[in-house]
Amino acid sequence: MEPFRDALLQTQLTFNKVVAKPARSTRPWESKVGGMPYLPKSTPWPTGADGRPLFFLAQINFADMPALPPFPQKGIVQFYINDDDLYGMDFDNGENNDHFKVLFHEDVTENTANLQSKWPEEDYDEGMLPHHPDESYPLSFVQTQEVAPITDYRFYQHFGANFFRQFGEQEWDVMGAFEKSLRAQGHKVGGYAYFTQDDPRRSDDPMLLLLQLDSDEVMDLMWGDMGVGHFFIREKDLLARDFSRVLYDWDCL
Repeated sequence: MEPFRDALLQTQLTFNKVVAKPARSTRPWESKVGGMPYLPKSTPWPTGADGRPLFFLAQINFADMPALPPFPQKGIVQFYINDDDLYGMDFDNGENNDHFKVLFHEDVTENTANLQSKWPEEDYDEGMLPHHPDESYPLSFVQTQEVAPITDYRFYQHFGANFFRQFGEQEWDVMGAFEKSLRAQGHKVGGYAYFTQDDPRRSDDPMLLLLQLDSDEVMDLMWGDMGVGHFFIREKDLLARDFSRVLYDWDCL
């Protein structure tokens, strides 16, 4: 791949790597996975189409994160999912949010008297969630860059659908070695996405990576069999602070 170094470097994207910290008691407005979310008393707890409360997965406080246009520089985005065999995802339509919700709180108060402090009284099956909602893992951020991996559909937009065929009998060896050496794994906001299966986005409908949460031993977070979860959003919706049309997807080995 050395002859393609300059072309690969032209695909560089800046993103924020998300780092999970050990579990502890967290404040409502912190970036975190699990625990008590930031939820004003005036905001109803998110529910699914069946009326049952959804389970808080994670939230990102953009004020905690290095600036990353076009993402907001303030406000909290949150992700809630269902405790079913697909964690609330619709395989046929990833934008069907009957059983997952994404909320955005643009103006954040740190006055706990105005915030909810209790979870809904709802039993759940831990085997039907990728995480433990009652455990809270704070998150920090490191800004860095990466080039396009072959798991993200944009690699083939840059290099063509048949890029690896030029290597003849070495096609699969080169592809495999390149894929292993350049993976977009881990937790992140922005940048390129990693998949164990296929990218669900369409090339004619580009969407940004709002959040990628990977399986993580530190958080005892597991998407199926060593999978990875994603939330995607269109740039125009992100700029409008409209989180009603987010695409939710997870896959595993």
